[in-house]
Amino acid sequence: MSDHGMMEKEEIFSKVLRAGRRTYFFDVRSTKAGDYYLTITESKKFTNDDGSFHYKKHKIYLYKEDFSEFNSILQEMTDYIIAEKGDEVISERHQKDFKKEDYSTSNDDIAEGGEATPTSDSADKFTDISFEDI
Repeated sequence: MSDHGMMEKEEIFSKVLRAGRRTYFFDVRSTKAGDYYLTITESKKFTNDDGSFHYKKHKIYLYKEDFSEFNSILQEMTDYIIAEKGDEVISERHQKDFKKEDYSTSNDDIAEGGEATPTSDSADKFTDISFEDI
């Protein structure tokens, strides 16, 4: 194979977004005809049991004819998420006091009127005591 076939396409303009274990690369590249397109690459770092690590990458190629519709749908989706959940991050990983809500209910948990009845598990039955009480 020739050196030309092995070469990476030249990046015209690039930006990087580092977000925890993920890194997003936004790269403007040139087609053979000299037009531009965008690649968006997500790279996620994984650590092996032996301490070594590897990256998994996913790439999207976005061409000019799709920019308008892609941008419109992306804006609609991000607006929806912010409207529904706000812009504060809600996750176990980002909040030390995060309490996961249990949305799974069985028919046995549903009270008359369709509301779920509270259930208790062993963690709810724990009584906080001090050593002075013993």
